[in-house]
Amino acid sequence: MEFSKTALGIEFGSTRIKAVLIDEHHTPLASGDYVWENRYADGIWTYSMNDIHNGLQTCYANLKNDVRRKYGTEPETFGAIGVSGMMHGYLPFDKDGGQLAEFRTWRNTITGEAAEKLTTLFHFNIPQRWSVAHLYQAMLNGEEHLRKLSYMTTLAGYIHWRLTGKKVVGVGEASGIFPVDSRTRDYDRGMAAQFDELIDRGGYSWTLLDVLPKVLCAGENAGTLTEDGARFLDPTGVLKAGIPLAPCEGDAGTGMTATNSIRPRTGNVSAGTSDFAMVVVDKPLGVHREIDMVTTPDGLPVAMVHCNNCTSDMNAWVSLFGEFAETLGVEIDKGELFTRLFQKALEGEPDCGGLLSYNYFSGEGVTDFDKGRPLFARTPDAKFTLANFMRTHLLSALATLKIGLDILTREEEIRIERLYGHGGFFKTPGVGQRLLSAAVNAPVSVMETAGEGGPYGMALLAAYMLRRKEGESLADYLDKRVFADAKTSSLMADTPDVEGFSVFMERYKKALPVERAAVETM
Repeated sequence: MEFSKTALGIEFGSTRIKAVLIDEHHTPLASGDYVWENRYADGIWTYSMNDIHNGLQTCYANLKNDVRRKYGTEPETFGAIGVSGMMHGYLPFDKDGGQLAEFRTWRNTITGEAAEKLTTLFHFNIPQRWSVAHLYQAMLNGEEHLRKLSYMTTLAGYIHWRLTGKKVVGVGEASGIFPVDSRTRDYDRGMAAQFDELIDRGGYSWTLLDVLPKVLCAGENAGTLTEDGARFLDPTGVLKAGIPLAPCEGDAGTGMTATNSIRPRTGNVSAGTSDFAMVVVDKPLGVHREIDMVTTPDGLPVAMVHCNNCTSDMNAWVSLFGEFAETLGVEIDKGELFTRLFQKALEGEPDCGGLLSYNYFSGEGVTDFDKGRPLFARTPDAKFTLANFMRTHLLSALATLKIGLDILTREEEIRIERLYGHGGFFKTPGVGQRLLSAAVNAPVSVMETAGEGGPYGMALLAAYMLRRKEGESLADYLDKRVFADAKTSSLMADTPDVEGFSVFMERYKKALPVERAAVETM
């Protein structure tokens, strides 16, 4: 095993930290993970720093164990490493590297005032989860820690800093911190100047660009693994320093990379705890509160529809069914249970037979909810079957996403030539794929590597930095050297599925006041 030719991608997802090691042919060799959950503490969705550190080290240890089991050896080096994570959020530090406030994740909906004011100021949509919205909300709140602020970054940016000592992020990750100008592939200087006027009014000594990480594009060298970084990642001391690192990225950018969706008019949908659609656009768009403008890992403009809630409510119901099976003395593998229930959903009626659910564990910006309450409802004459029940939860997982995508395709007339699905929602063959196709009324493709998701995409970005030829674009590298022979399945939903989803959506939107009442009264 020549580890000097491998590339390692590590991604901090919302429910799992996962590492994927690929060879020089971009084939997955080994993986490791660590399961974790955010917690709601003092009104903030967060992960503790201890969990972040322990999770990374456990994930890497599990990767090493997988390598040892498969190849009888332990890696001392890699050709390149890349780190990615949940985009957005807020991690502030003082000049000595001390953490100034709890990590505020993308899931928080506590920055409504800041997001609204910045959107008006910039004439550019600033969602609540963006880092700059968290920063400005802290300013509006008069939070004392801002007097000591020296650096603010994202989760991926923090881990990259710990591994390399470099305060940098990839351009795709940067575009969820502060608006990026796709022409310069850097923060929008005009908007930064506008924000500095707000800083001056607050009497702070720093400027925006002073405290933000530097922006790099895919393919650039983003530093090397330091001795401290090697011990941080691998406390056993086996891993050696000196490994080059790619610019860290957000889970949106790695999803685009993993599905080869970085050319204009291509798109992908990542569906797990949250779900989001990324469509690379080739024309300017109007300002829509439901649409974020971010970039690909090489800086092209991307329209993003992000939803805070996707599979959490469905996972809870599947766990309940698993508990019921145990009560009856039936042992069933959790993966098998998911597969069977997903497949059962395809037997349901296209419009779910009159059943309805809202999967809102937390607030949802697209439909203007600051908080959420998981909710299932039905009329007395609804057809309450297991198939309809499961189909309802699958459609509910995509419903908010569909609202945003309809704005792109109908109002903005964006043409999507190729749409890929990836993430846990698509693990059961043909089910999530078919229902997403029904949502967008377009063919949906899933690659064989779809289950690997973001960490695989990050490993590809690390490989691109390691092996790209002079002048070779990321799009060409992916097309010609990674996915030229990729195994892909494409599926188009039939007309009843498409029409049934539309009927479900009319019911869903009409009954949103029921969800709002649940938030207010429960």
